[in-house]
Amino acid sequence: MWAHDSTRPRSSGPFQSFEAWSPRLLLADDVAINVQLLTRILNTAGYRDIHATTDGAAVLSTFETTHPDIVLLDLHMPNANGIEIVKRIRAAGDRGAAVPVIVLTGDSSPDARRGCLQAGASDFIGKPYDAFEVILRVKNLLETRRLQLELARDNERLEHRVRERTDELLAARLDVLQRLAIATEARDDDTGEHTRRVGALSGLLALRLGLDATRADVIRTVAPLHDIGKIAIPDHILKKPGRLTAAEYEVMQGHALAGAGILAGGDNELMVTAERIALTHHERWDGSGYPNQLKGAQIPIEGRIAAVADFFDALTHDRVYRSALPVDEVLDMIASNAGVLFDPDIARALRDIDVEVVV
Repeated sequence: MWAHDSTRPRSSGPFQSFEAWSPRLLLADDVAINVQLLTRILNTAGYRDIHATTDGAAVLSTFETTHPDIVLLDLHMPNANGIEIVKRIRAAGDRGAAVPVIVLTGDSSPDARRGCLQAGASDFIGKPYDAFEVILRVKNLLETRRLQLELARDNERLEHRVRERTDELLAARLDVLQRLAIATEARDDDTGEHTRRVGALSGLLALRLGLDATRADVIRTVAPLHDIGKIAIPDHILKKPGRLTAAEYEVMQGHALAGAGILAGGDNELMVTAERIALTHHERWDGSGYPNQLKGAQIPIEGRIAAVADFFDALTHDRVYRSALPVDEVLDMIASNAGVLFDPDIARALRDIDVEVVV
């Protein structure tokens, strides 16, 4: 295989201008003089980025390594079937499906042409070569290829802008919700730090459990919204210093559904995860939790994580209705309730991380 001058710039990304686009051509013919003749013809038309092979068995590997914008392929080559090569190029994903393939052949029979077209050939050039015909057919197909690449570039640029705008809107929505969660929590926690600590601890637990970093970061980001539904709970219940009555406890339980309702309708991983956490962080391993009495693995993993993080942080910090408990005592409480109230794996994971960084 050899390549002619390939020093001219190529379009390497969707945002690069096509004004200086230099298409890459792949020539495949087992007769070296035919390759040389085609190269000279194409050079006169200004095409410089030309790769060629006379080995039929190397066409597909050359296609994969050179990423051509057009292929000129001899129909009959030793150790290779031109029709089969066309089929395999077309099967090579989106790129293979889009690259034009011109079949070079001295066989003008209808059967040969039909076979090539059925395999996915874009055009034919007959032998012996007519320079004007070669240039015209190559030029026309490369113009179509250029327009396809420009369209793909424009689509990607539009998708990029949409993603950026969507991310901005999501960030703004999360910021509002997090501020609302902090304001809500401040009714029950004068420092307003509970939500932040639950998020941080949830992220650490997710990592310790083996969740990938992206998933753990999602959980860390939205776990602070777990109690956002408490905005619907009256102060006389939320701040009551003594034990709640059965009726008051029922009202308090409503914050899980209320929070899920506030966070519902999201169409992205962050908001969907936030909704699940708000809804399920009071479900219990043995099915004794609320609001749906889910049991064991029926509870989403993010809800099980937030349940442990929320319980740990709530008991290790002062509230209006009780004083903080020692960290070791709370860890023992969680361990003794592993398999009852809490996921045993998460209870063990809590022992394995440095909780002091979030206390």
